[in-house]
Amino acid sequence: MADQSHVLVERDIPTMYFVGVTTGKSSIMKVFPRWSDILGLGAQIAGYDAPLHAPDEVYRAIVEHIRHDPLSLGALVTTHKIDLLTATCDRFDYLDPYAQLCGEISSISKRGGRLRGHAKDPITSGLALQAFIEPGYWGRTGGHVLCLGSGGSAVAISVYLAERPDPADRPAKFIAVNRTQPRLDMLRDIHARLQTDIEFEYILNEDPRINDDLMAALPPGSLVINATGMGKDLPGSPITDAGLFPENGWAWELNYRGELDFMHQAECQRASRGVKVEDGWIYFVHGWTQVIAEVFDVTLTPELFAELDRAAASIRA
Repeated sequence: MADQSHVLVERDIPTMYFVGVTTGKSSIMKVFPRWSDILGLGAQIAGYDAPLHAPDEVYRAIVEHIRHDPLSLGALVTTHKIDLLTATCDRFDYLDPYAQLCGEISSISKRGGRLRGHAKDPITSGLALQAFIEPGYWGRTGGHVLCLGSGGSAVAISVYLAERPDPADRPAKFIAVNRTQPRLDMLRDIHARLQTDIEFEYILNEDPRINDDLMAALPPGSLVINATGMGKDLPGSPITDAGLFPENGWAWELNYRGELDFMHQAECQRASRGVKVEDGWIYFVHGWTQVIAEVFDVTLTPELFAELDRAAASIRA
């Protein structure tokens, strides 16, 4: 079963849940009370920890609890976005179009007694990318995307990029790498349903040295993403210390906490190769605020997001 023992849940208080791997270490446990005060939610947060690729019964127990407990308002799902929906899709009364396309959910909410699932990541990954990739970047630089890991975040980022209406806002090529074939097959099936001119390549690999070679072949200005969970949920990095990032390109570490080996490897090449480095913090803030807005039916204006962002940043500092 999922572990909830590290969380003190007060009785008779509306609760939003966080389904992850090591939820007690997440900054949201300190940030949420501040956000709850700002938004007037009168709610608490509690975590459900489950191992990577947990048995179906673990996910079904979590969803059944949220579905039937009147004080359980919903949840944010991370790491388990694909596996949870695969195991529980029959328990949802509504799945939004992105959830149906991507085969994942990051948001569980209720409306009028109906259990709803949303895949918010195509939206939140886009908002996070827009924070550091300027309009027209791909057309100007000719850079490609190398995404190490092909789980939910890789699905979301690739779908977001494929849907950009301006060709200058789409990379010509997106390379997805994963250690197991089923995730790559799922990604290929999703891309086949998109109307896009992006060239997708799918590589089955778990050798960091081959990932080094893939990085070395990228054109200048390319983006390399660590979407493996390594450096947070798993030890290590998907590349070696000898790997060379693309000149004047970007390294996006989707984690914001943990050992962050991949991010530190990229930081060592700031001066020598002009690598720009982004961690997962802004992705974290966008991801949580979008799901909280869905769960609590809050209108998230730019001004309100800015206030929440400042509150979160003060706690992180």
